[in-house]
Amino acid sequence: MIRPERVVGVFAHPDDEVFCAGGTIAKWAAAGSEAIVVSATRGETGQIRDSAIASRRTLGQVREQELRKACELLGAAGTITLDHVDGQLAELAPDVLIDEITALLDELRPDAVITFGHDGAYGHPDHVAIGIATVGAVDRLRRRHKAVPVLLRSHFPARSMSLAQRLAEWLVSIEGRFDGSGAYGRALTLFAEESTTMRFASDDVRIEWFPPGSMIVEQGEPATSLCLILSGTVDVVEEHGDSTQLMRQLGEGQYFGELGLTRGRPRSASVIANGNVTCLVLSPNRPTKYAGRGAAANTYGSGSDTRVRCLTPPTEQGEGAGNADQLLTIDVSDFVGVKVAALAAHRSQYPIEPDMFPASMLIEMYGYEHFVVSNQHAAWAVS
Repeated sequence: MIRPERVVGVFAHPDDEVFCAGGTIAKWAAAGSEAIVVSATRGETGQIRDSAIASRRTLGQVREQELRKACELLGAAGTITLDHVDGQLAELAPDVLIDEITALLDELRPDAVITFGHDGAYGHPDHVAIGIATVGAVDRLRRRHKAVPVLLRSHFPARSMSLAQRLAEWLVSIEGRFDGSGAYGRALTLFAEESTTMRFASDDVRIEWFPPGSMIVEQGEPATSLCLILSGTVDVVEEHGDSTQLMRQLGEGQYFGELGLTRGRPRSASVIANGNVTCLVLSPNRPTKYAGRGAAANTYGSGSDTRVRCLTPPTEQGEGAGNADQLLTIDVSDFVGVKVAALAAHRSQYPIEPDMFPASMLIEMYGYEHFVVSNQHAAWAVS
């Protein structure tokens, strides 16, 4: 088992390093490797989640600073930011990026290089372009030198893990009723959207608006979703024959729907919008257009059975991933806390706090990182 003495990550934007290889960088750095992260752009066309943090004019500078902070948390020795325009990497002539990355790698002489896979994680043109250019650069080095860096291309296999299920299990395990906040709701919205985009989780994530009087959840119907209130309030009522009893009122940052979801039984109460209500809705399965409502409704596979577990990840070794490639899976579960802290350092994009979410869920989502190694390095493995 070989640990690289120097590893260089080549990515498109600040924060790519965390999603693609944050745990691996942290693990290797803790063991003595020198890690350097390269970002081709400053991410200046990204989101501005908080106007107090950045403006459109300052966002690139802010994100470059966030990259340095995140990499310090990961234990990386340094960062390099190139001067390309965010969102335009795919429009560059191929040799422009290849020449630049080749020169960098020739100077840095890493033992391993990490970049995006062929799909750019989820098809982002900048991700695809930087991945192709890095492959081209390593190929050039291979033709020039006998000793070339091992090329690891990040791989994001589709996961069957349900965020809704894990959050539900966490909610019923804590003492008392969960009392969140608007900041928590905002953070979870971003976290859920990114997690499903990167295929760490399989949920259907929606933000839904309910006008006054809407029956958001109906007593007795199967539990197929978990709802977090982003704005407004709801009344939780129980029906007893012809009478109804108001049990409590829930507001911003609080959940409903979790009890039935976790225990696999029907909803124990109805939830009614008390004014305009906006909710983040997490469902293990995408709802159908023809699913009925009420205790007798047939949900037509829309998710009433939600106890889906993620397959056990492969051990930390190469696995066959096709004739030309080998899949390498690295156990980074001991470094998930560092990875999430580094993600939170990119605050302009992810205004979250590292301790907002249950540790067990984070480890299940982020505890293994996957890379495709070309067949030229099939005998090479890392720990």
